[in-house]
Amino acid sequence: MMQFHPDENDHVARPLIAIGHDYPDSYELAEHRHRRSQFLYAATGVMAVNTPNGAWVAPTERAVWIPAGTPHSVRMVGAVQTRSVLIEPGECAGRGDQCQVVGVSSLLRQLLRAAADVAPEYDVSGRDGLVMRLLMAEIDDAPLIPLAVPFPSHPALAEHCHAFLKQPNAAASIDEWADAMVMNRRSFTRLFRRETGMSFAAWRQQACLSVALPKLAAGEAVTSVAYDLGYDGPGNFSTMFKRVLGVPPSRYRKP
Repeated sequence: MMQFHPDENDHVARPLIAIGHDYPDSYELAEHRHRRSQFLYAATGVMAVNTPNGAWVAPTERAVWIPAGTPHSVRMVGAVQTRSVLIEPGECAGRGDQCQVVGVSSLLRQLLRAAADVAPEYDVSGRDGLVMRLLMAEIDDAPLIPLAVPFPSHPALAEHCHAFLKQPNAAASIDEWADAMVMNRRSFTRLFRRETGMSFAAWRQQACLSVALPKLAAGEAVTSVAYDLGYDGPGNFSTMFKRVLGVPPSRYRKP
């Protein structure tokens, strides 16, 4: 059963409150939701966030925006230190009402660390208030990162998408999925884009990345991850990874 998470300082009359937690490897937070929006950042490790509508993975230097009231569960890969900002609905309007992964700049990272030490009932007109206002501005302006795996509402298509995440195959083709759903190629591509907002190729790539990042964070070799995802070798996988995330997969591999 989904829980409404009773945040300890939910009664505090401040536009945002920052908290920090330490979690061991493989720790899982069961599905729950917050009254406020949540900006969830992992200072170490990797977080995998799941909602009924999709999956988001946040490695170091990334964070997940979770709009107010969104049911979500979180799985930690590696020992994870989180910095979480709970924000009143209506604030940070630029982030929108959908979950998303965003980039964390060096300034935003330092603000998140500093904010975790700010008392919940901080002086809004003092230094702490300035820190929190700047933090809100940086959260609102953080760049969107393409690490989303939206789930369709169409039952048969959703079944295929969930099965793909359990056993991804970077070589899977539109024709294979269309045949499995007894549809022609054109009808399938229209359905897929309508249901996910993405092309099949883009969704397949994002799904592979969402599976790869936790594996790399857990220490698996790049070559092993590439073959597990259905690539014909680490070269093609590394090229795709660097094109999307700007760094090679070894950057996220736990030593």
